[in-house]
Amino acid sequence: MIEFKDVSKSFWTGKQRKVILDHASFRVELGNSLGILAPNGSGKTTIINMMAGLEKPDEGEITRKSRVSFPLGFMGGVISKLSAKENARYVAKLYGLDPDYIEAYTRWLCGLEEYYDFPVGTYSQGMRARFTFSLLLALEFDIYLIDEGMPQTTDAEFNRKAGDVLKERLENATVIIVSHQARTLAKFARTAAVLRDGQLHMFDTLEEAKQLYDYETQG
Repeated sequence: MIEFKDVSKSFWTGKQRKVILDHASFRVELGNSLGILAPNGSGKTTIINMMAGLEKPDEGEITRKSRVSFPLGFMGGVISKLSAKENARYVAKLYGLDPDYIEAYTRWLCGLEEYYDFPVGTYSQGMRARFTFSLLLALEFDIYLIDEGMPQTTDAEFNRKAGDVLKERLENATVIIVSHQARTLAKFARTAAVLRDGQLHMFDTLEEAKQLYDYETQG
């Protein structure tokens, strides 16, 4: 479960204050995957990062009573000077898991061959994305956080393998996904919300949320 209680978050852009959440309260229960519709620039990534604990609210309280993933595609937790192998074993220890298993799993899934033993800082963006996504899928969570859907790389074999693993993971997990496109949410969630004026308006169905979202963005 993730719960926001009277949470506020805003940023100063240099010209004005950008409000992301304004005393917002909502809860996401396990088993009730949620899609959040929000236009680009409205703070989708900020909300996901707050759910993951990567950013703190200005006011209010965020409660997590489940194993919550870092956001899909998040690269901030990877140490560039370390190899993929060293990063995998380090993260395994942080989560109290078997380093040998996490290393073997990520080595198999990301398919970086000899580059797996090179510093991550020497990787191309695509190679780094493959490793970080593999690391996410090596760890099992109750709630998976996804920002705009599964990151695609130029490696078709990796996309196929990672897509199959993600699908399997999500059969028994809860998903919170943010996107500016309803069709992206439809792949993962049935219930949905619309981020509007600092509030998260919750709906029982994606279709209901889409009606408000289309009205706001096209009106």
